[in-house]
Amino acid sequence: MSTSVRSFSCLDPFGVTWEVKFLWHQVAISIRHADTIDCKFHFSSSEEETEKVVALPHLALKEFARAEGRKITDAWVMRLAAAHVRYMIETGEDMDKTLVTVGMEDLRRSQASVAG
Repeated sequence: MSTSVRSFSCLDPFGVTWEVKFLWHQVAISIRHADTIDCKFHFSSSEEETEKVVALPHLALKEFARAEGRKITDAWVMRLAAAHVRYMIETGEDMDKTLVTVGMEDLRRSQASVAG
């Protein structure tokens, strides 16, 4: 599995390899009237293609960044979202959703993956 944020592959629990490409991220207030930062990814396997948006709530992200002693940067947000996508694929969790809103535990798990 590649560690790139923009393009990587992951194996799901059924042995299917997914190619993932980062498409964009933006503040969702402008597109969904939501207080999140949305990161969109394109998923493709040999038999299926889909797109998913990982939504990181501003309030949780701000609280988490403060606890970690970090500033919120585009690069960090992209890494957290990509780590969550990897988790989704590897566990099958939330793969049925098009919009996935992460919580504080998801941020902690993603940060551990990004830092480790």
